[in-house]
Amino acid sequence: MKLSQEQLEFFQREGWLFLPELFAQEEVDLLAREAVGIYDANRPEVWREKSGAPRTAFAAHLYNEAFGILGAHPRMIEPVEQVFGEPVYMHQFKINAKSAFTGDVWQWHQDYGTWKRDDGMPEPRAMNIAIFLDEVMPINGPLMLVPRSQDAGDLEASHDLATTSYPLWTLDEDTVTRLVEQGGIVAPTGKPGGMLMFHGNLVHGSAGNITPYPRKIVYLTLNAVSNYIRTPTRPDYIAHRDFTPIKAVEDDALLRLARAPRQAAE
Repeated sequence: MKLSQEQLEFFQREGWLFLPELFAQEEVDLLAREAVGIYDANRPEVWREKSGAPRTAFAAHLYNEAFGILGAHPRMIEPVEQVFGEPVYMHQFKINAKSAFTGDVWQWHQDYGTWKRDDGMPEPRAMNIAIFLDEVMPINGPLMLVPRSQDAGDLEASHDLATTSYPLWTLDEDTVTRLVEQGGIVAPTGKPGGMLMFHGNLVHGSAGNITPYPRKIVYLTLNAVSNYIRTPTRPDYIAHRDFTPIKAVEDDALLRLARAPRQAAE
């Protein structure tokens, strides 16, 4: 899968790109079912809100077949390799759950700020690429992005250990206000199967979810192989130490897995 020149130019300028319904309903339904099972498991990789609701599940690609395929899917891997011009490896894999009624906030932050300070990543040559597993609406805590804020570089941040169950290097209100005055705020929404990619320095966050509609999103953090982390401080299920370049699977691999139980019964 290759991005068009127009898409590449948009990404380079705005710092983000959304591709609606890139994955078929059968593929997304399989992933959504598997995600619920993972959230129900008692595993150290599953982090929970203070309420007990799931917040994020790390490294599911290492212990779940469907997410293992997603973690090597060409629709996710090839666009990032195209942007970086080199192979990528999996720095982090997580399934974020913005649970109905109880999903908590993600404070304003840059991802590279955490990757640099906590993992020793040399440059912002990693990015998140995300798949919507539920419909993301304006009302159920969509990810809010500040366009063009990636050009502000690596901003000063404070380590917030108190607001939520997940520690984060967060930005102060004055910095966010200044950047929003320059670039505004966008909140990509869409049906399950949509794919969002955004620059490692793009400022973003999300509000809590007090609606009955859950908002699950899978994030692959793909890092250029030459930019491997030097001084990781977090568990390896959060910041992976395997820098092997990802070899993409066949494009229909996830669809074949989704159809396998049905075919076995026929």
